[in-house]
Amino acid sequence: MLLIVCYDVNTETREGRRRLRRVAKLCESMGQRVQKSVFECQVDRARFEELERSLVDEIEVGEDNLRFYRLADLKGYEVREHGCFRATDFDAPLVL
Repeated sequence: MLLIVCYDVNTETREGRRRLRRVAKLCESMGQRVQKSVFECQVDRARFEELERSLVDEIEVGEDNLRFYRLADLKGYEVREHGCFRATDFDAPLVL
């Protein structure tokens, strides 16, 4: 499934800035950054649950915001991009 992860971490304190780095690092380990606080991850159910659990453990629920959008059926799904970023096609052949 394609998973969109969005977050907003309160960075007014030193601990908040540390939390932001930890959240970003977890997301980078599972997917690709498409905007500053938005990641696309191609994961199965188990990896989704692992990522969700890890991120929920990192955030401060009274200060931060974390959202997941699961797109299980990609038929008819389309991403329109504008600007300089071009996403990786996870289904295309890997060329090194």
